[in-house]
Amino acid sequence: MTTAMVPGSFDPVTNGHVNIIERGTRMFDKVIVAVLHNSKKSPLFTLEEKVKLIKIATSHLERVEIEAFDGLLIDFAEEQGADVLLKGLRSVTDYDYEAPMAVMNRKMNNEIETVFLHTDPHYASISSTLVKEVSRYDSLPEGLVHEEVKDALRNKFHHGG
Repeated sequence: MTTAMVPGSFDPVTNGHVNIIERGTRMFDKVIVAVLHNSKKSPLFTLEEKVKLIKIATSHLERVEIEAFDGLLIDFAEEQGADVLLKGLRSVTDYDYEAPMAVMNRKMNNEIETVFLHTDPHYASISSTLVKEVSRYDSLPEGLVHEEVKDALRNKFHHGG
């Protein structure tokens, strides 16, 4: 059984993230979505809210688990029995950011591979940062996030939630 781990801060989860997770379920026996608690960032959503929204956005998928973690990804991947770190790439900029981490993870544990998937072109321009920015002005176009994620964003920005 091959287990892939899809890591991220998912603040919020977008349809681009879901696309990578969906494709991962077709390639691997099990997919663990690893939600990072990043102490360097001030997230819009709490860790609990992010986990809940990812569960909703991926509820149509089988063999997907959502787990929160703090610390080094490679240590968490090893603890969870992951064989592969699965990462989505939207652009060369993403690759430039991800490649050194993949090399370091490989040096720390040469049993866990990193696999990069190019994001579906339909989702290539979506980022959590951009989603938050346009949501702040209540102008989020359809199809970028799950409807419940859109509602949660609206609640955060327009109802003080």
